[in-house]
Amino acid sequence: MTRRAILLGLFLAAFSFSQTPYISELQKRAEGGDAAAQAKLGEMYYDGQGVHQDDAEAAKWIRKSAVQGDAEAQYILGVMYNSGRGVRKDLTEALRWYRKAADQGHLDAEYTVGGMTEDNSEAVKWYRKAADQGFKDAYITLGDMYYDGLRGLPQDYSEAVRWWRKAADQGNDWAESALGAMYYDGKGVPQSYAEGGITRAFR
Repeated sequence: MTRRAILLGLFLAAFSFSQTPYISELQKRAEGGDAAAQAKLGEMYYDGQGVHQDDAEAAKWIRKSAVQGDAEAQYILGVMYNSGRGVRKDLTEALRWYRKAADQGHLDAEYTVGGMTEDNSEAVKWYRKAADQGFKDAYITLGDMYYDGLRGLPQDYSEAVRWWRKAADQGNDWAESALGAMYYDGKGVPQSYAEGGITRAFR
């Protein structure tokens, strides 16, 4: 079989797959203004899942959904602006969409806004919101911020221990090691070489 024939076969197979009833119906719903369908179609183009991968097409459908208020689409559009994928890279625009998603309680967006904003009080606010929803990375970040006195927070080893303990409770190895070091050095907790010498120092 010639290379041309192989490529033609692959093209026809991809075309046939893209015309499945599910995708046709999804396309119809998206074109009709269904925000959930627009978001799903955009994600499929973003990942090349069931359709040919197309960043520009992904951005088009994700944006339509985001404008209608879909939080996941707003977050993904922020990711696209942050990376320059399918759109011109624009960190200000990325943060704007991340904020929209965060305002709706989108967990990853809350954490991301905390990391991107230059406003210390806003950063702490969003990290705390993410932590309130049980986001492990937010626990670790808040612990780091209290440990070093970053983002306008006072240096407070006890608070660092409190936040790292939450992450350790979720099985985070780094947090468990950090707690061990705190026990070993007596920072924020009574010094205990025994506690500091074991991985799960708080148990």
